[in-house]
Parts: sequence; C-alpha cells; structure tokens
Amino acid sequence: MDGKMLARLGAVVFVAVAITAAVVELTRKEEPSEDFSTRIIEPQRDPLRERQRRCQQLGQQAASDAECLRVWAETRDRFLGRPAAPASPSSSEGR
Repeated sequence: MDGKMLARLGAVVFVAVAITAAVVELTRKEEPSEDFSTRIIEPQRDPLRERQRRCQQLGQQAASDAECLRVWAETRDRFLGRPAAPASPSSSEGR
C-alpha cells in the first residue's frame, strides 16, 4: 500500500465513524426530565432589604435620614463581615 491509499482508507474510516456517531445521537430518545423552570423559589424575607428599598425611594432625602444612615451602616457591616453593632446603646451604660 502506498501513502495515498492509506490516507484515503483513513479518511473513509473517519467519515464512517462520524456518520455512525451522528446516527446514534439522532436516534437516541431523550428521557423526560423535570421542568425546573416552573418552580418558583421565593427568597426568605429580609427586613434589611426592605429598609434599603425605602431609603432608595427617598432619593436625596435619604442622606439626611437617620434611619437610612443606620441601614447603610448595617449593610456595610454585613458586607464586610463585621458583627452587627447593637441597635442603640443601653441607657444604663456609663452611669
């Protein structure tokens, strides 16, 4: 066998394997799977998120709103992984 004949034989074998793989893939029946797109996963209610939305709706006024400043501080602490600071210092401290 010369080189050309061997190359042609290799090409024919490659094409035959490719056609066989394509036919097997096309005739394969797919198993029915669950339709995950119909499931609705509702996240847990997050009070911080609701307060952030309120501050967002206030717009420029939020910069002077004490509650929004506390919300932003809590958000920053949560993002940075710091422990939550107490909401307000107790009145018995420092006496």
